[in-house]
Amino acid sequence: MSHRPDTRTADDREAGDRAAGDRVADHQTAAGRAADARAAAAGPESPNLDFAGTTPYEDYVRADVLTHLQHPLSDDPGEMVFLVTTQVMELWFTVIVHEWETAGRALREDRLPVAMAALRRSARELEALNASWRPLAQLTPAEFNAYRAALGEGSGFQSAMYRRMEFLLGEKSSSMLVPHRGAPRVHEELEKALHEPSLYDEVLHLLARRGHAVPRAVLERDLSQRYEPRAEVEAVWAEIYSGDPDADLARLGEALTDVAELVWRWRNDHLVATRRAMGAKTGTGGSAGVAWLEKRAAKTVFPELWTARSHV
Repeated sequence: MSHRPDTRTADDREAGDRAAGDRVADHQTAAGRAADARAAAAGPESPNLDFAGTTPYEDYVRADVLTHLQHPLSDDPGEMVFLVTTQVMELWFTVIVHEWETAGRALREDRLPVAMAALRRSARELEALNASWRPLAQLTPAEFNAYRAALGEGSGFQSAMYRRMEFLLGEKSSSMLVPHRGAPRVHEELEKALHEPSLYDEVLHLLARRGHAVPRAVLERDLSQRYEPRAEVEAVWAEIYSGDPDADLARLGEALTDVAELVWRWRNDHLVATRRAMGAKTGTGGSAGVAWLEKRAAKTVFPELWTARSHV
């Protein structure tokens, strides 16, 4: 291939070089503008990854705290599942107590839609709580025995938040405060809950304000005692259920029935899981174990809502 000599003058060559340089600069500038445009377009979809301290997610959720609360006391890997599942249940107890207290306040203030919304949310939360049994539902005696000794005298009936749930359902008992005497804040919260109206008490007061014949003895009862069913209250619910099924009080009754059924399922699932894992042995906290849970499962939440159906 022959080499063609450059016959341009020095000035021509300099001008040509400047033109070529300008073309390169123009191309680079256009490419830069395109890149900037792409970056601007992608901006809203690109997360901020650089924070001065902990992430906003961590500041809100406290995930680092939550995920470092697990301290198994045995070498068995199954204990971690048991511990985390139990902690998840405690969180659901906390949410459900919040919902029922919200519903109780709303009922007291005659804000029925607010109460209904809280009850409906609590039903979905109870479903999630009940699903928490699945990791433990088929625990064998050998699997449970591998770490049962690590639990010592710890038992679910000692849960303060679960006790607040039971108090809100009308299952009051001052003896259930005894295990918490060594924790002043918890004991104070439970004692306060013991003497406050249950969710069902607030419902019955609402029915009375709506003109239904709820007995004075029910409305003025000792709130620290377990609620006992009354024939007169059964008659009130029978009257409500005999009327318009779309009336707000009938819908309230059904929302409460959903809650009652899901609580019964929780108690029954606890019973079945315990029976599979340890049979009729004494419970870890010294309770009668399965026999104790059978008594709990037999109790009906909001009893007249169930018996009234026989009279409709």
